[in-house]
Amino acid sequence: MDMDRVTGESRGLLALNDLESNVRIYSRCFPEIFSRARGSIMLTNGGRKVIDFLSGAGTLNYGHNNHRIKEALIEYLRNDSVIHGLDMATPAKIAFMETFSSAILRKRGMKYRFHFTGPTGANAVEAALKLSRKVTGRHNVLSFTNGYHGLSLGALAASGNGFYRQGGGLPLSGVTFMPYDGYLGPDYDTADYLRKVFLDKSSGIDPPAAILVECVQGEGGINVASKEWLRSVEAAAKDVHALFIVDDIQMGCGRTGDFFSFEFAGVSPDIVILSKSLSGYGLPLSVLLIKDEVDAWQPGEHTGTFRGNNLALASANAAIDIYWQDQTFSQNVKRMGELMRARLEATSLKHGNSFHVRGRGMALGFDCQSAEIAEGTAHKAFEKGLMVERCGHIDQVVKFLPALTIDTETLDQGLDLFDQSLGETLKQAARFPGAGGQGVGRAG
Repeated sequence: MDMDRVTGESRGLLALNDLESNVRIYSRCFPEIFSRARGSIMLTNGGRKVIDFLSGAGTLNYGHNNHRIKEALIEYLRNDSVIHGLDMATPAKIAFMETFSSAILRKRGMKYRFHFTGPTGANAVEAALKLSRKVTGRHNVLSFTNGYHGLSLGALAASGNGFYRQGGGLPLSGVTFMPYDGYLGPDYDTADYLRKVFLDKSSGIDPPAAILVECVQGEGGINVASKEWLRSVEAAAKDVHALFIVDDIQMGCGRTGDFFSFEFAGVSPDIVILSKSLSGYGLPLSVLLIKDEVDAWQPGEHTGTFRGNNLALASANAAIDIYWQDQTFSQNVKRMGELMRARLEATSLKHGNSFHVRGRGMALGFDCQSAEIAEGTAHKAFEKGLMVERCGHIDQVVKFLPALTIDTETLDQGLDLFDQSLGETLKQAARFPGAGGQGVGRAG
């Protein structure tokens, strides 16, 4: 072992502790310094390889440093092309909109305008809420239990997680929560409940400006909405003249198999929110897709200094052009998702079928039923060379978001490490009941 390198690693982590805010989380959960990454492998300063099933919390659908996309970025930089241009017209912006329109929208019979917002998903959520209130003249927004939409105040008001909500510092208003699909059990249709509340003028629920929904709740625990439920929610929105908004920040760009997470249900959102993997390379880029009839903005009414990051638009254009001109990539994502599910269900069966596997495509959750078991498993997995995070209302679900481009061998290796880590955690829990997990906290 290179002791100088180990000492340098320790000094670096100590400097992080001294200099960075207490708000940091991933460096606590994965306490090493990462220096290089490619595809589904990250390398630490010490040379340790870690298989990445986190993918930048869903931002790296095409893997780290995807070389095909990188070439487009290098060429863009080599030509001294515009990097920052506010919302001025640039070849990068025009090329992205044309490619996205032809390869994604028109092939699906969709028509949307592009609204480039600030660079984060939360920026885009704020813009969507603001626009829906402007269009309808109403203030109330309907969101769902266990939903997560970001941590700026408007987005936070629409997020259900109590840990995040208590950090807001003031009352969070303007949002009414309804039970998500399955929240009250498999025998209760929560969409029917929503409709009854809307129709009853004495329900105490103000008519909403919008209904904001995730088709698969990522942070909430990989909770999956059925196509019937989504169709019912969309119909309810139309009945009360509210906008139907799909937050596809984490589950869009192919994560569930189709480009959009809502395609399988045949619904047509008034607004679609995209971010995270939209740039294809981990660069900040967010956009609203808005129907013509809800494009009520006045020029300059909603702006942002970093809207329409041109470097990110260049990489996004390349990602769409490389992976989404036909159905080949989508079909492979679905195939790999089936392999993942089969492996995880086999792991559950091996341990008495006491765990639950859920998700769609390559967004899967392994519900450990216990925060301690999930925490201990995630910690042991990282020790063995696998990066996963947890989610759910008590962080009891291990979340799997591998790169959509991962090869079968690396996927199997990562799932083997998870299986081993879970087995060891369960044995430890049996020997020392009540000892809890070995982790360092949730991963965000």
